[in-house]
Amino acid sequence: MTDTIAPAPPVAAARLVDGAGAPADPAARLAGPALDRRVRAAAQALRDLGVRAGDRVLVQGDNSTAYVVTLLALMHLDTSLVPLDHRVPPPDTAAAARQAAVRWQITADPAAALPGLPAGRVITYPLRTPDAPPPPADPVDLAAWFRRGDALVLWSSGTTGRPKGVVKPGAAVLDNSLRTIEAMGFRADDVMAPLLPFSHQYGLSVILLWWLTRCTLLVTPYQRLDTAVGQAAAHGATAVDAAPSTYHSLLGVLRRRPEARRALAGVRIWGVGGAPLPAPLAESFRAALGRPLLDGYGLTELGNVALATPDVPHGCGRPLPGVRLRVTRPDGTVADPGELGAIEVRSPGLMAGYLQEDGSLAPADPDAWYPTADLGSVGADGIVRVVGRNQAVHRLGFTLYPESLERRAEACGRPVKVLAVPDQRRGSALHFVVADPEGEAPLTWRRRLAPHLAEYEQPNAVHVVDRFPLTPNGKPDTRALRAQLGLAPAPSPGSGG
Repeated sequence: MTDTIAPAPPVAAARLVDGAGAPADPAARLAGPALDRRVRAAAQALRDLGVRAGDRVLVQGDNSTAYVVTLLALMHLDTSLVPLDHRVPPPDTAAAARQAAVRWQITADPAAALPGLPAGRVITYPLRTPDAPPPPADPVDLAAWFRRGDALVLWSSGTTGRPKGVVKPGAAVLDNSLRTIEAMGFRADDVMAPLLPFSHQYGLSVILLWWLTRCTLLVTPYQRLDTAVGQAAAHGATAVDAAPSTYHSLLGVLRRRPEARRALAGVRIWGVGGAPLPAPLAESFRAALGRPLLDGYGLTELGNVALATPDVPHGCGRPLPGVRLRVTRPDGTVADPGELGAIEVRSPGLMAGYLQEDGSLAPADPDAWYPTADLGSVGADGIVRVVGRNQAVHRLGFTLYPESLERRAEACGRPVKVLAVPDQRRGSALHFVVADPEGEAPLTWRRRLAPHLAEYEQPNAVHVVDRFPLTPNGKPDTRALRAQLGLAPAPSPGSGG
């Protein structure tokens, strides 16, 4: 596609704020030249350690202003970024690093050093800046990074549940960010307070939206929602982004602290994504705060595709300017308005391709419709509604695939089935069932399963059975297993809002 959008020249100073500081505390705020100077100092420290343009760098850590500064410094140096959740189990981190052929690891935890990387290539942040005079406060320049063909390597799950390395060109990332800013109407006086991990596609996109809008980014402890909500209110947040499960918990916070509802009255954009938005949650939120949750639809491979906006707050809104979306029937013909089918997209935000196991690139075809493996519809009014993914379950803002979890969980030494049960607060509860003829206690199996799963993949419950019931063709009968355990039927895909 040749339709592009040009960035507007910066007209304001980006501001980075640690929510733990008082709103009037200058020590908690980096703005304009001070922020540029801090980022350039971090870039110089990385350069002194040997990091060079084109190097592929794995970055792990929880949300903090130091994490944001480190990311910007790496972009300023024109490196290829591989952000990875710091809660990913070490074997999976090592496998991702090998597949992406990373040369450096930057981490907040020195104990998380990758095996096989020379010690000098494992860098701990916050970075020690040189004792030399501080660099001049010249603007941080991300232009070269936005031209890089492999600016980002992000990790997603395909329909089989196997992790996939998604290579994103900087030009696609920039284009999608600018289209999102245009659609949502972000302004330089906005205060963005994302309640999301910055290492994931959604959270990382907010960082770029902030930088390009030149507004304020408020960093809060998003996993401690009471505290994060208080900080967002105190600092005058105007734009919040979170997963549906977080908004469910937020309603609980507001019930306990009704004064916070008044303090958040200045939030004009409540963005939601990462999982289908349940209609009851959308209705409860609008009733409690008087504003809608603005649902979004996007993929790691494509960035944002369609967004509900303050002007069009229905469903997932309309596709972004310049993004084309169609819904097809199983025979490949285009579905009628409102008819459910497979969603396909053509977008300038398309990835370069997937990483193969050997680290080579399987390129995506920019001239073809991208099959998303999602189900949805487009109404006569152009509003996109997304039903969900086949076989996917959504939990705490993550999209998980039970069969993939089963394969990894079986490293405990026994066959395992993972059954998802609808849960209003979490999205899904995960019940792990271990086939153990010796009948060891569920707590024993929970301990054996834990090392093979990320924190957000841990079971809500563990059951032990002698053996799995089988279908006539010899496969485990999950419907019979659910009945045996008294569990609800498998969840149907959620509403797109």
